[in-house]
Amino acid sequence: MKTCHQFDTVRAEYEREIGFMLAHSKRHEGRPAAKSSAKQAASTQQRMARALSSHVGRCPECG
Repeated sequence: MKTCHQFDTVRAEYEREIGFMLAHSKRHEGRPAAKSSAKQAASTQQRMARALSSHVGRCPECG
């Protein structure tokens, strides 16, 4: 599937944020902060999927 520049930018931003959360979770393994960060990362992945899906539905270049 061919995507536009905006799609790639949004995806990269979400993936960067998810990477930070997962790294934080690994650093603080065994603490409540790690569990919270892991849950936030999962939630952010779901938000990324929704955002990209709606983008594809609206964008004439991606559709």
